[in-house]
Amino acid sequence: MSLLLDLEEDCDDDILVPPTNFYAVEHNCIYRSGFPQPSNFSFLKSLNLRSIIYLCPEPYPEQNMQFLKINNINLFQFRIDGTKELISSDIITEALRVIIDVRNHPVLIHCKRGKHRTGCLVGCLRKLQDWCLVDLVEEYKHFAGIKWRETDVTFLEEFDVSFRGGFRVKSTGSNETNSFGSDPMYVLKYALPIKFKS
Repeated sequence: MSLLLDLEEDCDDDILVPPTNFYAVEHNCIYRSGFPQPSNFSFLKSLNLRSIIYLCPEPYPEQNMQFLKINNINLFQFRIDGTKELISSDIITEALRVIIDVRNHPVLIHCKRGKHRTGCLVGCLRKLQDWCLVDLVEEYKHFAGIKWRETDVTFLEEFDVSFRGGFRVKSTGSNETNSFGSDPMYVLKYALPIKFKS
């Protein structure tokens, strides 16, 4: 019996545990999750992250900061309150600028639980990718679960992507590139919506 326990203890270091609500928004480049705990650090390291987008107003914990420093991961913090108030579209726009810059990929987006704030940011990215509203709201609700918020759905419905000139997203047959001199949205724009089972 003690041999079995010893083997289990030895294997614990090799087990990769993703953060709560983890999902690949775009394979190998954009991920989403709840707040990473130290038990998730090995998993995050396996993603070879360059950046983390943190959507909470609270300071990032020291242990997490040390992990970022050791692994040369940039932190972008956008202070969004976790209340049921409408989210600032200006903050979301700035976070989108970080997401579409391929120099920040692979990137992890997270808040506390990976539901509301993260869901709104990913939903706005989906609008840039020309997802239909029904599909992006379905994705938001899938991750928010039974606690989805009407204010978040309203925000997603009303978020204006007609300002695309600021992002200069490339469309089919266009030679136009984004303001970063490359075309990070080319891959993202044409991703197909994921159908989630209720």
